[in-house]
Amino acid sequence: MSKLVKLKKGFDIRLAGKAEMEVHDFQPVKTFAIKPTDFIGMQRPKVLVKEGDTVKAGTPLLFDKKMDKVQFVAPVSGEIVEIKRGEKRKLLEIKILADSVIEFESFQKYTPSQIQEASRDTLIDHMTACGVWPQIIQRPFGVIANPSDTPKSIFISGFDTHPLAPDYEILLKGQQEAFKVGIQVVKKLTSGKVYLGLPADKAASSAYDNIEGVEINKFSGPHPAGNVGVQIHHVDPIAKGDVIWTINPYGVVQIGKLFLNGAYDASKIIAITGSEAKKACYTQTYLGACVDSFVAGNIKSTNVRAITGNALTGQKINLDGYLSYYDHQLTLLPEGDYYEFLGWMKPTSDKLSYHKALGLFSFLYPKKEFVLDTNTRGEPRAFVSTGVFESVTPMDIYPVYLMKAIMAEDYDDMEELGIYEVIEEDLALCEFVDVSKHPVQELVRKGIELIQYS
Repeated sequence: MSKLVKLKKGFDIRLAGKAEMEVHDFQPVKTFAIKPTDFIGMQRPKVLVKEGDTVKAGTPLLFDKKMDKVQFVAPVSGEIVEIKRGEKRKLLEIKILADSVIEFESFQKYTPSQIQEASRDTLIDHMTACGVWPQIIQRPFGVIANPSDTPKSIFISGFDTHPLAPDYEILLKGQQEAFKVGIQVVKKLTSGKVYLGLPADKAASSAYDNIEGVEINKFSGPHPAGNVGVQIHHVDPIAKGDVIWTINPYGVVQIGKLFLNGAYDASKIIAITGSEAKKACYTQTYLGACVDSFVAGNIKSTNVRAITGNALTGQKINLDGYLSYYDHQLTLLPEGDYYEFLGWMKPTSDKLSYHKALGLFSFLYPKKEFVLDTNTRGEPRAFVSTGVFESVTPMDIYPVYLMKAIMAEDYDDMEELGIYEVIEEDLALCEFVDVSKHPVQELVRKGIELIQYS
């Protein structure tokens, strides 16, 4: 039975620069990259290609030695122009100079009846060999799912509430058939239910219309209502020993295309957002695209921070860097590399703050969009317990005590306080509202790794 979950805790970070509802053409992207750093938990990547090799979309590029069944494949066809390594020969990027016309590896096609008749193991073998398996993420820990596990349920969040998040109506336009087939495959991966979370207060993407085999739950409220971790917490909470899998709607579509067309199709629509973008819009590209084509001539100043993903949980990249594997958004913000004397005390309505504190009157303008830079306006200081973490976390956990347990490396307290239920994005708002300026997301990952590898 579906349910309606009304969330009151949270906070919407209202930034200027939301993408216009149109798909714009930029100069063709020349290079694409697969970055092992995008895959949390990958420790021993084994490269299968060398510089100068030619590949097709779907050609295996690498695998992780601890889970060698899962192949990571080329998003486009072309030439391997660089295998970039860092300190101690850590693999950073595999770069591909793309062909003007993409060629695809040919894989087996499946009809809906063949999918229905196929065994779970057959479907998993096909997905791991053909490159779509990394779209499936395991909770707890937020790592790529182990094909040998059987999850008690699978969750898909059908909307995004992060700052300047792209609209799934645009991202999934024309993908309804692939989404349906993807759901048919996903259903066979679990003995439990497949849950689809949709927004209660606005229209969802038409790609979800008439979807069968899923239980739909609706969520209302501010961010992080769209986070799959929050939805899991309110529908089918994780206990110690449980395994739940999550998939982004784009991942479902990619799985559907593999079975329908017999090809690894990494094409995607991304949103170019942020107050520093001259043209905030959507554009068609492929997974792992270099952002230089989207940035050239499209930024308002030279002092800009490019972020793959959103401003809250995304990663800083160079202006010729590459979109991360799971991101559908490029955010361009003013760089905050300056010191503002007593800036937090100046009366103003131009700074967005969760706190109704000195000089910050943003709460008087509930619909105003703000032009914010990346300045944190403060340095790390003593951990002040104000209760504000709990007010932006719509989960029955105590974030402050969890953070302190992680700092103290207290394994028992971490387990009791909910470490199995969260990953970085679930507590990212705590970092935004933290007057003590602690790297909350880094702490969450530290706690997860302590538990995971203990």
